[in-house]
Amino acid sequence: MTLREARARLNPRSVLIWTAIAVVSAVAWGVLAVARGENVSAIWLVAAALGSYAIAYRFYARFIVRRVLRADDNRATPAERLDNGTDFQPMDRRVLFGHHFAAIAGAGPLVGPVLAAQMGYLPGTIWIIFGVIFAGAVQDMVTLFFSMRRNGRSLGQMARDEIGVVGGIAALVAVFAIMIILLAVLALVVVNALAHSPWGTFSIAMTIPIALFMGFYMRSIRPGRVVETSVIGVALLLIAIIAGGWVQNSSWADAFTLEPTTLVFCLIVYGFAASVLPVWMLLAPRDYLSTFMKIGTIGLLALGVVFTAPVMNTQAFTEFAFTGAGPVFAGSLFPFVFITIACGALSGFHALVASGTTPKLIQKESQVRLIGYGAMLMESFVAIMALIAASILDPGLYFAMNAPAGVLGSTVESASEAVNNLGFTITPEALAGAAAAVQESTLVARTGGAPTLAVGMSEIFSGVFGGDAMKAFWYHFAIMFEALFILTTVDAGTRVGRYMLQDTLGNVYKPFSDVNWKPGLWLTSAVVVGAWGYFLYVGVTDPLGGINQLFPLFGIANQLLAAIALTVCTTILIKSGRAKYAWVTLVPLAWDAAVTLVASWQKVFSPDPKLGFFAQRARYADALSRGEVLGPAKDIDDMRAVVVNSTVDGVLSILFAVLIIIVIANAMLVWYRALTTSEPLPSTEAPAEPSQIVAPAGLIATAEEKRALAAAGERT
Repeated sequence: MTLREARARLNPRSVLIWTAIAVVSAVAWGVLAVARGENVSAIWLVAAALGSYAIAYRFYARFIVRRVLRADDNRATPAERLDNGTDFQPMDRRVLFGHHFAAIAGAGPLVGPVLAAQMGYLPGTIWIIFGVIFAGAVQDMVTLFFSMRRNGRSLGQMARDEIGVVGGIAALVAVFAIMIILLAVLALVVVNALAHSPWGTFSIAMTIPIALFMGFYMRSIRPGRVVETSVIGVALLLIAIIAGGWVQNSSWADAFTLEPTTLVFCLIVYGFAASVLPVWMLLAPRDYLSTFMKIGTIGLLALGVVFTAPVMNTQAFTEFAFTGAGPVFAGSLFPFVFITIACGALSGFHALVASGTTPKLIQKESQVRLIGYGAMLMESFVAIMALIAASILDPGLYFAMNAPAGVLGSTVESASEAVNNLGFTITPEALAGAAAAVQESTLVARTGGAPTLAVGMSEIFSGVFGGDAMKAFWYHFAIMFEALFILTTVDAGTRVGRYMLQDTLGNVYKPFSDVNWKPGLWLTSAVVVGAWGYFLYVGVTDPLGGINQLFPLFGIANQLLAAIALTVCTTILIKSGRAKYAWVTLVPLAWDAAVTLVASWQKVFSPDPKLGFFAQRARYADALSRGEVLGPAKDIDDMRAVVVNSTVDGVLSILFAVLIIIVIANAMLVWYRALTTSEPLPSTEAPAEPSQIVAPAGLIATAEEKRALAAAGERT
């Protein structure tokens, strides 16, 4: 440690600031821990989250970057060494942060916490905050770093290179199959949000030409003018959002009122374009632009919580956390809270982005802290705000919206009675009034989490801006916001899928692994969009087919993907002589593997038809043999579809679990060899080359970094 570093560490001002942050955070956690039987202000959740994030970023993330990863800014990244103007290109850290955040922040942080609120607000809060600090953000940052050191290799290919042929092939198959499921599920959420919504469709469509303009502006018209481009882009985005409201009430509304099937083809075309066009032209600037709206909306939501100080109407723990008989989803607190809340705490999909687009664009190695760890903390805060939005609602309204139609019935009277039977209270008049306030015909059985989040956001926003008269506006704004939030994950995920497929096919035919080979680029992009597009189209046209058939696998599959990523990271740490730091990824790996494998076991073998796939299959098969029709099936054909779907889901759950066990077991053999051999195992790192780029490590350049930039003749 240098004298300057020692003095900086002992700086009284810094000590005072971090002590104050720690005290506020500790008090907030204390309030959440001891409060029982009384309503707690949502402000305490915000304080606990922000304080914990700040401490984790300042101390834990820096420890990992400096001690564990040993980031070296004198070493050129693949963006600098392999710059080809299409996939590899050094990108300003602020733009890349926006791209990475937009790519990882999909439906998960918005929907998962809303659904998990049936178990109370405290389990979700603890998992979201501590999960992201010690698992999710670590996975994202470490995966990004190791992929960057390997020329931006995909997660599946890194598994094959580091673990071996058997474990590598198992990982490649599992990763690609799971990714197609995840992309189709996310695309289905977008289609459902935008169908028959001219405001949302127009506003989101306008982000494409705005992003193209921003891409060319930063590259050709005014190179490097990030702040200037941002101001212009945000102004145009706000105009597009406001104009969307005008379009909805104009003669143009019909032109932007699209059927679900039409939206499917629009998404497929857009996904292909985002995959093959140079990353600076469309994908990165659109994601960066979307980030302004995402972070801006969540920031305003947080300010709304501070100004209105809503209380958490949900209990800290509900009885469903212990009985496992919740109406929203079946299963007890362990393991299903940790499956339901993925993005925002720990998500395997993030590892695909961290080993996909981002490692090919990052300027300096030290920026992995901002982009990998920092972006995940931001997404975690999104999840906290979603949990607050759901928990401030009256529990009766929450369960009237999220319990299935088979439980609630189709009328406000039947829904009121069903909710009362669950132990909560809401009158038919209150249900009708809640729907009228947001200009919906009904809110009964509006499952999936998105409508509940929109109602919660409208409650907070209307408390600050416009009062009850603006609830409908804020509700429909929230629906559009959710669609924009999720779409950026679909386009980035498609490009990442293309990289993964190119790496995989490159093991068979070498030209495929070359991202500059255009036929391979076009063919793999077409295969990826064709795969998720097929499941999406069938899912839109058949309520029990396509991706609807695979939807129940979403949560577990995503967390199994995280197990692969953490296994790869642990393997590289041990192989590279850093076994004493392997606990950084090994501890979250052990937790994630335990959670997902227990959940897989229960989903396959539980005798409860509401939980176990094969138990559900047996129940519907028996009813089918008697000629009976059980909900949600409407006829005999639907009954057969449910039997098939349950069978497929059960078999795939077993397959995915077995593949992950193979990967971990194979990796453990590699760990043993690495720890017992005297010679280091072969490294797959790209050879080091000196870097010529000077760029800040964080979002805001330090005084020392500004001097370095000035000396290099650059401007911040």
